[in-house]
Amino acid sequence: MPCEVEFEDVTKRFPGAARPALDHVSLKVEAGEFVTVLGTSGCGKTTMIKCVNRLVEPDSGTIRVEGEDVSAADPARLRQHIGYVIQKVGLFPHMTVGENVATVPRVLKWDKERIQARVDELLALVNLDPKEFAGRYPSQLSGGQQQRVGLARALAADPSLLLMDEPFGAIDAINREALQDELLRIHQGSRKTILFVTHDINEALKLGTRVLVMDAGRVQQFDTPKEICEHPATDFVRSLLRSGEFRLRSAYVEPGEGI
Repeated sequence: MPCEVEFEDVTKRFPGAARPALDHVSLKVEAGEFVTVLGTSGCGKTTMIKCVNRLVEPDSGTIRVEGEDVSAADPARLRQHIGYVIQKVGLFPHMTVGENVATVPRVLKWDKERIQARVDELLALVNLDPKEFAGRYPSQLSGGQQQRVGLARALAADPSLLLMDEPFGAIDAINREALQDELLRIHQGSRKTILFVTHDINEALKLGTRVLVMDAGRVQQFDTPKEICEHPATDFVRSLLRSGEFRLRSAYVEPGEGI
């Protein structure tokens, strides 16, 4: 399969930091993969995905999306074609749900009929009836519903690449599991490439076709959930799997089928 995202010897150090946030990171993500990026706080996982859409600029190395060096791209245009979902959602409070979802298509100057059809399609896709929810404001939604709108907005311009930074971290367990299942269904139907940051090992193993484990800005292991569980590559990965901080479920199934 073609390569969707490539990191080539990427390093990033923030001013005053004792060590790099990213330390000579090299990896390739194939088109259609669901890659979960796993690690403890401060390991570099959020910095890594922010480098993809140029919210953070690396100090050295090259990042390519669909073979193109992102440093040569206009940041605004680059972000219009990459979906981005964060934990705090970031919906515009003065806009209705429908207007929020339509944000990027409006910037891209789609015609009104096409925008309306896309809004209705995406709200239905994330299980929010457009007749009931399109006219509501974010303050009238639950946290889980807001996260669904955020996902719909990120998908609005039909990007091939979706970046997700701990999007379900603030959601209660029941809604979190429902959103995970929803995202798996969307990925299996669309085969979009997804980079999904999480600190929850159960979530990483449930969602990822491959899991990228990071520590101290370095890649510790990048492999299928099965391979990571059965053959951890480093002491850090082994300690992560058995750590009391993470509740690894004992029954493993194939990626995308849940655990």
